[in-house]
Amino acid sequence: MSQTSDAMELREEDIKKHNSVAGALLEGFDHAPRIGTPLAADAPAEKSSGVGTRRRFRSTTPGLVTQRNVASAGVQLIGRIARADDGDMLVSPVQATVMHALRRAVAIALAVAENYADQSGLGDLKRANLEGSLPAARKTEFSELLAGEALVTLYVFGNAVAYLLSSHLTEVTVEVGDVDEVLTDNGQVALHGALWELDQDIASHASDDARLVGTVCAFAEMLMEKVALRAQTAPRLESFKGAAWRVEADDFTVRGFSPASKAKSTTLTMTFKKPNEVVGNHIAKYQAMKLSKMLMAYDFDRRLNPFADLGGFIFTFMGDGAPGTGKTTLIQMMAGLVNEYCLNAGYPFRYQNLSTDNIDSYQGKSGQNAKAFINNIIDPSVIGFGTIDDIDQLAGKRGDRQSSAGQLEITAVLMESFAGANTVVRGNCTFGMFSNYPENVDDALRQRAGARFLVDGPQTRDDYIDILNLLMGKNHDIPLGDHQPFAAQEIKKAVAASFESHSKPHEEGLMKVFDQVSKDIGSLDTIAKLGTYLKGIQEADERFTGRAIKNITDAVKVRAMDFELPDEWMEQPDLFLFKGYDEKLAMIKDMRKPITVEMVIQEINRYADSEFRYADKSDEIAIENAVRDMQRMEAAKKRFLSGGAG
Repeated sequence: MSQTSDAMELREEDIKKHNSVAGALLEGFDHAPRIGTPLAADAPAEKSSGVGTRRRFRSTTPGLVTQRNVASAGVQLIGRIARADDGDMLVSPVQATVMHALRRAVAIALAVAENYADQSGLGDLKRANLEGSLPAARKTEFSELLAGEALVTLYVFGNAVAYLLSSHLTEVTVEVGDVDEVLTDNGQVALHGALWELDQDIASHASDDARLVGTVCAFAEMLMEKVALRAQTAPRLESFKGAAWRVEADDFTVRGFSPASKAKSTTLTMTFKKPNEVVGNHIAKYQAMKLSKMLMAYDFDRRLNPFADLGGFIFTFMGDGAPGTGKTTLIQMMAGLVNEYCLNAGYPFRYQNLSTDNIDSYQGKSGQNAKAFINNIIDPSVIGFGTIDDIDQLAGKRGDRQSSAGQLEITAVLMESFAGANTVVRGNCTFGMFSNYPENVDDALRQRAGARFLVDGPQTRDDYIDILNLLMGKNHDIPLGDHQPFAAQEIKKAVAASFESHSKPHEEGLMKVFDQVSKDIGSLDTIAKLGTYLKGIQEADERFTGRAIKNITDAVKVRAMDFELPDEWMEQPDLFLFKGYDEKLAMIKDMRKPITVEMVIQEINRYADSEFRYADKSDEIAIENAVRDMQRMEAAKKRFLSGGAG
């Protein structure tokens, strides 16, 4: 399912014609480093202890090429790799795999760079330059295109290396540090610099096979990161960013400056829950069940979900409720449903939870952990479900002196990833943030949750009987009594009642706004009147911004999709899942419901109720803390005066 219809085929013959050049680069070439600092002259002949000895030098001007009095050194990667063991005269299978992966990655990079040169016009300028007929007016363009070729070559090389060796990684991790020798003269010089630095890293860190693979992959990741950052401001890269190339033999797709990854599922060890085992939480359960099926509508060829196209897809949601109300059970239910559907359809499914273990005392590491979590889930070649449990403990609140640097790093990454300038919602994944204390979550981060799942647990007498009956199990003879098991959990009836209850606000502060606006302008039955109500809410709570309006309208669009895809569509993939994108889109359009005034009012109240609830709790906590501080100061003052009098 990883084949993409929008990717051009990178033909095998176009790659293999670069094998001789790639092989020659691995055998040996001379390179005088410009930015990186080389090892001591005798270092290549020494056995590395696995501890880095190379002092890092970082230019203060990005992209600056400086001439340094450093003699050219021979770079012989094949020999370097062969020595990365206990002195065995034979090359190990892992070493051979690394050599083949590096040659393949160089060949792919050169083939893509050749395509880039043809599409961007660089090829014509190169020929004109060789003939001495390059116009002076185009020299700047020529220089910029050569720099673009260098960045393309380096990124594709790093991307291919990381992809080809990903299945050979072990639990051994290697920190190689920053990549310095990033040269942008042209593609060939760029490869010389990268391979020189890789040779240095292997000498410093690769003391055995596991560390060899770890070193090469870590270098590839750091190279990609450095090049992608440089490419953000580099000109003349549009033809590369907007295109995709498919290498069929490796199941590898080059898609701009985005890392490729193998479409592997994660092995889930959690205990799954069935929907009837979730008692209460009717709206949250219903939305989770709908979202699970929405994910399955994702089209791997188009790399887009019809629900995302129509505006009814939930990319991020916030699940909040008191401790013990069923947030973990809800996660187990949704992950179990998606896992079951993916197994039936043969789709790769990836689940991951971002936990407090990802907070690191090392500066920048927490942000890297969060970014890796995001990238793992948004991978367009899988169906992804990411959860952030206890987000109030994990992501720091800006301005809160108790938030650590690591927590604030995670907050910044999540905010940028969930609603940043580069956020692309394809509809293949969703993120759930869960908290017992959502009022402690940063306001801007909380508002990036497009939907709110109130996890309020069992509420009615029937709910409590059902949950007791469920948890008691079968090993007893106690009669059930006058009760119809799980009748109260009939989802459609319960959800209809839950939505209807939001025709009027629940929170006292919002009730006052609703009543006042209704008194002033009458029934909220036009866009103008609904907008007046929204303005009234904003006047009562300044945190109710334009993002809140977007979240409400998104929720209304979800309500227009207020239907569940039939179970048989999940059980028999040919009925829906395996159909073409346009056919799936048409089938979903036929099931859409018209948007009504009642829907809009209910969604405004549902969202605003949650914000008022969070704000009230947050303000109350702040007041309590301030009062506690004043009481302490008063007690300290009395004690001080008492001591002074004595």
